[in-house]
Amino acid sequence: MTNPSSDRAAEGVPEPAQEAAFSASDAVFFGIVHGLELQRFVPGQRLVEADLAAQFGVGRNSVREAVQRLAADGIVDVFRHKGAVIKALTPQETLHVLDVAERMTGLLARTAAQGVRSGRAPLALKKALASLRAADKAQDAEAFARARREFYRALLELAGSRELRRLFPSIHMPVVYVQHKLPALQKIRVADYRTIAKAVAGGDEAGADAAGTAHVRNVRDEILRRQAATGAEAG
Repeated sequence: MTNPSSDRAAEGVPEPAQEAAFSASDAVFFGIVHGLELQRFVPGQRLVEADLAAQFGVGRNSVREAVQRLAADGIVDVFRHKGAVIKALTPQETLHVLDVAERMTGLLARTAAQGVRSGRAPLALKKALASLRAADKAQDAEAFARARREFYRALLELAGSRELRRLFPSIHMPVVYVQHKLPALQKIRVADYRTIAKAVAGGDEAGADAAGTAHVRNVRDEILRRQAATGAEAG
């Protein structure tokens, strides 16, 4: 039986691989993280225990357990008198998250390429890429978010690294993306994921590493470009 939380990836949290492992607290945990991707939850939003219990049809104990996991992953902050609040990153914190994500994404892609060279078949990766393209063409945000989770889950499967499975979820990319919901980022993802998938499927370790790190740099550049443009408009 797999642990659902072990499948979370840097740019999204994959669903649990086995339905039997899916608990009530998982429903709340994954529901909130996936809701962040779709802006059903936003940074700074207070999480009300009773509301979450009603929304997800679970008991309050399951909500508390999920909130504790979200806090441990840095997705929410818990305050003594205010309760749990979706974390909001400062501009500097956002850049720090992207610095870590750049190195980790390159490492993940490189290790996935190593997995292909050792005989693992990249079929799930190719399928996820096809799903991403279809969702982008249909402008289906929910399907795109789901396909992105499949893409990173496929990379983790190809990598076969327990340490990457453990460390990758700790990167706060879901919070970064909900704070910077920029239209250009989806096009960047589609193009960059295609480059990553090509290198990984070809077993090109150096190329995969370069493509993974370049993707996060492209995301950073777009966020900085938009911040600069917003600052100029405000001035």
